[in-house]
Amino acid sequence: MTKHKRPTLQDIANHLGVTKMTISRYLRNPASVAEETGKRIAKAIEEFGYIPNRAPDILSNAKSRAIGVLVPSLTNQVFADVIKGIEEITDEAGYQTMLAHYGYSEKKEEQRIESLLSYNVDGIILSENSHSERTKKMLQVANIPVIEIMDTSEIGIQQVIGFDNIAAAQAMVETMIKRGYKKIVYFSARLDKRTQLKMQGYQQAMKKYQLSPRIIATKEHSSFTHGAELLHQALKQYPDIDGIFCTNDDLAIGALFECQRLGIKVPKQIAIAGFHGHDVGQSITPQLATVITPRLQIGRIAAQELLARLQNIPAQSSIINLGYQIHLGESI
Repeated sequence: MTKHKRPTLQDIANHLGVTKMTISRYLRNPASVAEETGKRIAKAIEEFGYIPNRAPDILSNAKSRAIGVLVPSLTNQVFADVIKGIEEITDEAGYQTMLAHYGYSEKKEEQRIESLLSYNVDGIILSENSHSERTKKMLQVANIPVIEIMDTSEIGIQQVIGFDNIAAAQAMVETMIKRGYKKIVYFSARLDKRTQLKMQGYQQAMKKYQLSPRIIATKEHSSFTHGAELLHQALKQYPDIDGIFCTNDDLAIGALFECQRLGIKVPKQIAIAGFHGHDVGQSITPQLATVITPRLQIGRIAAQELLARLQNIPAQSSIINLGYQIHLGESI
């Protein structure tokens, strides 16, 4: 098999009859060369299949024009929407996103952050506000903009952008209570930080109306299947159940489908509410009641704020709360 030589800047310079420095300038800032020259360089780069070598920039501590983004899962629709929002902004600004996921593990988060920082990312967006001491130390030493997303119930390292999980959960449960449901069970999975915050909101709502909190939990990841399994546990443990509030729509939809399979009428016998407002929950019958969260907007605002801070523009605020919306649906 013939091994092809990787094209260099000098190869492109020789082809165009310009200096290597001209091409280097273009790669750093296309506006720094004449428009016609820029078009010729861009065409040649495409024809040669040239891939810029960023290692020298990284080693010299120059700006990498890369943003590190950590999410707990790459398959979860919630974070797929967040990533889409981030990249809508970073792509337009000419920044690359370096994605990493940590599976809701604080230790893995620490390892992924260490790896991202080794690539000299210009800033970093994190999906948690709970970190190991080593992670906090590394971020402090790195001295780059850090934004934590998805929850605003606590002050973050530098800046947090999202919504109040506690308030959102409490608002949904109170809505269910006001509609006459009193024996509401909270379905949770993974028991990560945000799940615990929603649990706190659920408990506050129940106690506010002098009702007894009831919780069914699994350490497994969320899925329709686990939603069905939690329903069976709840029916066995709390036979008089009349409502279910779930930490996310996956569990809620799984519980709703299982109710239909068992002949349990929703919402007449059991009301069901989810969290996050996934499209699938709005496409089923009865339509799922849920908390609609601004995931796309969170990604966009996080990227905008981070890029602004890289240009030494002060942050709008240390906490940016984008709110949430209670969608009643037909399942409560």
